[in-house]
Parts: sequence; structure tokens; C-alpha cells
Amino acid sequence: MDRQPDEEHTPRVGRTPGAAAVRRRLRWVLRVVGVLVVSLTGIVVGVLLAGHTETDIGPFRAELSITPATHGGTTVAIPPLGALLLDSHSGPTHLTVRLGALDQRRTEALIDNPAGLAQASQSAVTDVRAGVLRLGLRTVGVAVLTALLLAALAFRDSRPVAWSGGLALVITAGSLGWAALTVRPQSIEEPRYEGLLVNAPAIVGDARKIATDFGKYSEQLQRLVGNVGKLYTTVSALPVYEPTPGTTRVLHVSDMHLNPTGWQLIRTVVEQFNIDVVIDTGDMTDWGSEPEASFTSSIGLLKKPYVFIRGNHDSPATAAAVARQQNAIVLDNKVTTVAGLTIAGIGDPRFTPDKSTSPNGSGLTREGADQLIGAGDRLAGTVRGSTVPVNIALVHDPSSAGPLSGTCPLVLSGHTHKRQVSKLPEVPGKTPTLLMTQGSTGGAGLRGLEGEQPTPLSMSVLYFDQQKLLQAYDDITVGGTGQSQVNLERHLVRDPAAGAPAPVTPT
Repeated sequence: MDRQPDEEHTPRVGRTPGAAAVRRRLRWVLRVVGVLVVSLTGIVVGVLLAGHTETDIGPFRAELSITPATHGGTTVAIPPLGALLLDSHSGPTHLTVRLGALDQRRTEALIDNPAGLAQASQSAVTDVRAGVLRLGLRTVGVAVLTALLLAALAFRDSRPVAWSGGLALVITAGSLGWAALTVRPQSIEEPRYEGLLVNAPAIVGDARKIATDFGKYSEQLQRLVGNVGKLYTTVSALPVYEPTPGTTRVLHVSDMHLNPTGWQLIRTVVEQFNIDVVIDTGDMTDWGSEPEASFTSSIGLLKKPYVFIRGNHDSPATAAAVARQQNAIVLDNKVTTVAGLTIAGIGDPRFTPDKSTSPNGSGLTREGADQLIGAGDRLAGTVRGSTVPVNIALVHDPSSAGPLSGTCPLVLSGHTHKRQVSKLPEVPGKTPTLLMTQGSTGGAGLRGLEGEQPTPLSMSVLYFDQQKLLQAYDDITVGGTGQSQVNLERHLVRDPAAGAPAPVTPT
């Protein structure tokens, strides 16, 4: 039986050349894919290595970073408060601006310079633009270099190495160029909020209106602050009251709420009025957060004793930041003697940094009233137990003042953002007690710009004689009506032992 030849072993003409072409085509595809993979890997590694830099934005030290993304945009991170999300640009790159701590030297220069606020707002845009340009060039350079190095390790041929570098350059530069060409400056007016900043619109109102008003208002305040000294020169020349050489001058401030113009005004008054000690009855900050603690650095510039009690917007971290200033004294149910005056003070028992608990918020609850009166009771016990008679007691909320009636001649408070002088109901056989509630030295911060007219900046200079009794006080009011004005009202105490004439306030 004849055996048929096996077809599988029969050679086919033309098989080897076809297989070679397929292999060449496969090698070419693999090389293209390899160049693409190496290029993309180099870009990602380069962005991770070089896609971040630190830069100065006004008084802030900020970190800028670029990351690959499916769509563009910018995140302005303000730890620990949250972040602003801006639809700033298109393209596969996302920019993150992370604000860090305030630089003390630049902050001091900003406060010292009358035009510092305006200059800082203008330079911030330039700072961000320069930082982003520097970051973009650095990212492109490192991404291309990384792609070339990876290609050199993966390929022995110089051509794929060159192709990898070129492709990395095109992709990286193209992505950043796409972002630059699609920048939308108006996105800053329509931010989205994350974290605690979700409450920002409800707290500060329309950001665009506030930005416009604050620009106008700050320009006025910068001129007005310089006029305080001139005004005092005129008023002090009047023969109504002449402080004696032994007079102790106290500056009472309260409720700064992060307004840097307040520091500028305080420094002017301290210098022009020859202040001996500054007393702050709280709410220096808004949220009591760690970044806000840098606001306290201006205390050291005053070079005068600074007595502070915590307000309901100040956290223990705020009080600790104040205490770190060499000239500061923080009182929390304690007594101290400064410039010959014996001062007792207690911090607000609440920590409620939100709009509902602001002076114009939902009002005082029974629980809150009990806390405040309890704080007043504790301080009253401390005052009675003091071995030295107390001249001044400090509380943040005037609701805490009731139990202090008869324990000392004067109680200072803040919180309400409205200046008021009254007498506490007298205790038979005890010294009458005067309650002086200060307005907002910071014009209520950004809240003060919500209305048609900004809240005025308020502070008072108190004059004490050698017996440490109140002889007179000057109420200083700066701005607040949208007009260029500074008001100073001088009040004389005809009978210091009886205290200033004032209506009796209910407790």
C-alpha cells in the first residue's frame, strides 16, 4: 500500500519572506509602543519629581504643584480650613496652590507700610504668575530629561531615545500650553468650597462685593489712621483735662477678627497717646485655627505690655500663640499687675466660631447664659481672693459681668461690636462697678463689610490717676460710615471714687 505524502511536511513557497515581514512589522509596533510607554513614564516620573515648588505669595509662603488630571482646574488649599476649587483652565493638568504660614518679616513690613494692603493684592497676582511659569519650565525640563534617561536604558538605538525625548517635550509642553491658552480669570469670582470654607459665603456674604468694598475701605483707613495723631494733638490742647505725670494710660481693644488694619491703628494710637498697657478683651481671630495664630505676631511690635483674654472665636491655640509673644500676658481666671494696675481676667467659656453665635446671631440660650454667668462667678471669687485690690476685671461677653458687681471699680468687655458704658446694679456697702463694653477694633472683620456701611473701628484710651481710679477716657472711632472721618470723644469722670455717670444695666 502506497503511503501518501504528509501535507504538513510539504514546504510552501514564499513562507519565510512573509514571516519576516510580519516580524519586522511587529518589532516596529513594539518599538512605537515602547517609545510611547517610556515617554509617558518619563513624564509621570518627571512631574512627580519636579512638579512642585515653593514661592512667596504676598506675606504667605505657598507650595505650587502640578498633577496629571482628566480635566483642568485649580485647588487653593488653606489648611485646616479647607479649599477653594476654581474652574480656572482646561487641559490634562491640575494646579494646586497650598498656602502655608505667614512670613513674620513680610507681615511686619505689610503692617508698617500704609499702602501695604494695596501693594500686596497687586503683587500676589504677579507672584502666582511667576511661580506657575517657573514651575512649568522646571516640570517640562525634568520630564524630558527623565524620558531620555529611561529611553537610554530601554533602547540601544539613539533614534528611539530621541523620539522619546521629543514626544515627552510635545506632550508636556502641549498640556501646559493648553492650560495657559484656556485660562479663565473670572473663575476666581465663582469658587466652590470644601471643608470649613463651605460656610464662608454664609459668614462673609458676597465675596465680590466685599472685595470691592474692602479695597475702597482700606484706602480710606490708611489715610484715617495717619490722622489720629493730628486729631489727638488738637484735642489734648484743650484745657478740659490734662493728664498728670503719674497718669497711667490704658488702650482697650476688642474683637479684632483678623483685620490687619486694626493693628496699624493700634500701633498709631500706642505711639501718639503714649500708652502704658494694651488690654484686649478677645475675639482676635475668627476660627481659632492654627494658620490664624500667626496674626498674633504683631503684638510684639507694640513693645508695650499686652493683656489678653480669650473670646468665643479664639481657641486655646490662639491663646497659646498670644502667650508666646514676649510682651503678652494671657489671663484665664488669674490676676496680674501691669503698669501699676492690678488686672483680673477670664476667657470666654464657649468656643463658637460660627455665624449663629455671633453678636447678631441667634441670641443667648439658657445654657450659654449659665456658662457666661458661671465664668463671671469664678472670676468674682478670684477677685475677692486676691491679696491686692483689683482695679480692672476683664470678661469677653458683658453677660459675664453681673457677678463682678461690687468686687472692683471697673469691668471691661467686648463681644457685641457696639460700644456701651453702663453701671452694674450696686451691691449695698460695696464699691460701684462701671461696665465698659468696647466696639470692634477690627470693624467686625469681613462681617463688618456685609452691610451698606462698614462697621467702624473702635477703641478707647483710659486714663487712671495715681490711686488707679478712672479719671477720663477717650473713645476713638475710625471710619465706618463710608466717609473720611475720625471721631474722638473725651469723657471726664467728675468723681472718680463714685465712677463715671452711666445708666444702670440689667444683669
